[in-house]
Amino acid sequence: MKAIVNVYLKEGVLDPQGKAVHHALGSLGYNSVTDVRIGKQIILEIDESDKDIALSKLEKMAEELLANTVIENYTIELE
Repeated sequence: MKAIVNVYLKEGVLDPQGKAVHHALGSLGYNSVTDVRIGKQIILEIDESDKDIALSKLEKMAEELLANTVIENYTIELE
């Protein structure tokens, strides 16, 4: 089973990388962009046939390693 974990900064957490990209886009003439937030996507293959069990394992992985839950949120998609 394929799993996609999207990790992104919580609202209110400073995102200097996002600010740099926003500034660069403005410099290139993309002035309609009002904000940029940078995150990461982690794609995993998990050997599990039960979606509920897979989701439970993935949530534990995200909480323990994949996301810093103090400053980041995450979503999980199963395919």
